[in-house]
Amino acid sequence: MEYCGDILFAKPDCLKFWEYIKIEPEKWKENTMGEDGGGFWVVAILGKSVIYYNDIEGGYNFSTFKKYGEIGNYYCNQMELHEMIEGLFEEIERQRK
Repeated sequence: MEYCGDILFAKPDCLKFWEYIKIEPEKWKENTMGEDGGGFWVVAILGKSVIYYNDIEGGYNFSTFKKYGEIGNYYCNQMELHEMIEGLFEEIERQRK
């Protein structure tokens, strides 16, 4: 995840956003595709949503959750972490205006 910080360093507000939402990675359950590997690694929490790494597809995804420790939806995006963070940050900025 240091790689993400290095890229976002050029975008101070986006880097602050990342620093605010990131967590120490935790393995969370996901009931459709995550059972074989014991779940997926959640790296950030934003309200009732998480960013998690899908090791099956090799990319980061965004999902809601109802219960802490359980990812609500399986997605197979193959986004880099910095792309996910930048996209979320830009969407939040658009909604604020």
